[in-house]
Amino acid sequence: MGKKILKNMDWGILVCIVILVMIGLVALFSATQEAENDEFKKQIMWLVISIPVMIILIFVDYNTISKISPILYVAIIIALIAVLFTESINGATSWFNIGPVSIQPAEFAKIIVIIVLALYISKIQEKGKDQISRPTRLFLALCIVGVPVLLIVKQPDYGTAITFVVATILMIFTAGIKKRYIIIGILLIAILLPTLYFFVLPEHAKTRIEVFLNPNLDPRGAGYNVIQSKLAIGAGEFLGMGILKGNQTQLGFLYPKSTDFIFAVIGEEMGFIIAATVIITYVVLITKAIFIAKTAKDNLGSYIAMGIVGVLLFHMTENIGMTMGLLPITGVPLPFVSYGGSSLLTNLMMIGLLLNISGRRQKAIFVD
Repeated sequence: MGKKILKNMDWGILVCIVILVMIGLVALFSATQEAENDEFKKQIMWLVISIPVMIILIFVDYNTISKISPILYVAIIIALIAVLFTESINGATSWFNIGPVSIQPAEFAKIIVIIVLALYISKIQEKGKDQISRPTRLFLALCIVGVPVLLIVKQPDYGTAITFVVATILMIFTAGIKKRYIIIGILLIAILLPTLYFFVLPEHAKTRIEVFLNPNLDPRGAGYNVIQSKLAIGAGEFLGMGILKGNQTQLGFLYPKSTDFIFAVIGEEMGFIIAATVIITYVVLITKAIFIAKTAKDNLGSYIAMGIVGVLLFHMTENIGMTMGLLPITGVPLPFVSYGGSSLLTNLMMIGLLLNISGRRQKAIFVD
């Protein structure tokens, strides 16, 4: 069975991951010089931990993993509740600190929720393809996602919460939800967005949106980071200023340069060519993931793959978009590139699941 998986597996995905991880490590090495490369060393450590976990997930049948996912779902909900009582870091209670290591349960929740939701949709569709369009079934599906999303919003971590929403939309759309629900959803979003803005969002979130619309509104405060990011990317021009030679990066104007604005470091020091390579690599990766979803051997594999597509697509679009001033700043990391142990581990776990599904694929099962 192992040889068959290796034969069918989409090796192009691994090539994409290697490219992104290598570029990320070079950028992180340059961005952390003044901190004696502590984050760079930790990222190497997490990479060493993550690779064996990814390999295990390639060979353990995803159907077997799905059977224990409800237990994992309960565990992650407990973790998301417990983390709310931890000490606030940068205004958010999102991490468990265990010695020098920080664990972010919201990252692991992405994988678990995707698998549980995929399992639920595939089970109810065994009774008929239109089951997901029944109001009670759809409501239960949204509750599976809604509980962790509300807990993550409470931290608060709006960027991660939106990730769940994007993944859910793609999964339900793949499952063949009726068009009337899509129209209703669009109308609800159009109605709720202004309400959320005026009555729900805290002041710092509103400020981020206002600064996105006009960065010069507060150039030394809320608009500072995005202005410095755009200056860094522009300064890199075609070939970049060189590793360890970026002005905004090395002189401390760019912050946080190892996480949220790592793409700006790449743009400044490595130039347009490498920055464009990063974007193209993501497009290839996401395209391959969609193809895996289309050719999965069963509905469960297809829905898991599309959930992963949603996570990668949102993180890539939002992170790169916010560094260029094209989208509001939400603090989501750039997958495989930004510093972050929990992020790197969960992203490589998702790649393991994708390769797992691709190694067992047989035929396209997309719902018409």
